[in-house]
Amino acid sequence: MSGWRLLLTRPASESAELASALAEDGVFSSSLPLLEIEPLPVDGAGRAMIYDLAHYQAVIVVSKPAARLAVELVDQYWPQPPFLKWFTVGAATAGILADYGLEVAYPAEGDDSEALLALPALQQALAHPEPRVLILRGEGGRELLAERLRSQGVSVDYLELYRRCLPDYAEGVLAQRVSTERLNALVVSSGQGFEHLHQLAATAWPELARLPLFVPSPRVAEMARAAGARYVVDCRGASATALLAALREHPVPAL
Repeated sequence: MSGWRLLLTRPASESAELASALAEDGVFSSSLPLLEIEPLPVDGAGRAMIYDLAHYQAVIVVSKPAARLAVELVDQYWPQPPFLKWFTVGAATAGILADYGLEVAYPAEGDDSEALLALPALQQALAHPEPRVLILRGEGGRELLAERLRSQGVSVDYLELYRRCLPDYAEGVLAQRVSTERLNALVVSSGQGFEHLHQLAATAWPELARLPLFVPSPRVAEMARAAGARYVVDCRGASATALLAALREHPVPAL
């Protein structure tokens, strides 16, 4: 797969991890972080949710930043974490919680919302007369989870722990990076990541929209196509494994 030359757009630390995994498979990548994590203050209602953890049948943590901040909150408010099931979309997020000693489950295949919703362990946890779920996420993330859970009669609470901001870049930096490093594909890890990519591209978007765009889910794929992206690949997950599998399945474009 050495012909692929990818633009990575995750936060800096996550892009570095992904770049290392890609390099092991001979894939060149260049990082231009389009998401900067800004923790949000936890208000009284949020603190009440953390104090009330034991009354939820499941806690779903949707990203690595949410997992790191969740661990800090649990450590702050619970001398001993309550016994309950924690769930994540992917293995990397699960690892952060497991390292803290929490019991966590995640889908072995298809690290996306659909795979998590189909996970037998989650269905078992929700086999309760009045199931309650707490979703820990960034600002405005993963609405599908709540919609589907509520349609099953589950009471869902959100606690938003951070927002993703677009770093301050000079005009034209995105198109210049793609051109200078001869990149032939773009990678985003979330809907907001795509929105920032589209925003930063500005007048260069029609040209950049011709490049293959690797996205983590059908929802983000739909967003990208609606914005004019011509070659969108749904990786069915944001992990390095999911991206590498998608790269193997698609030919390197002749640019």
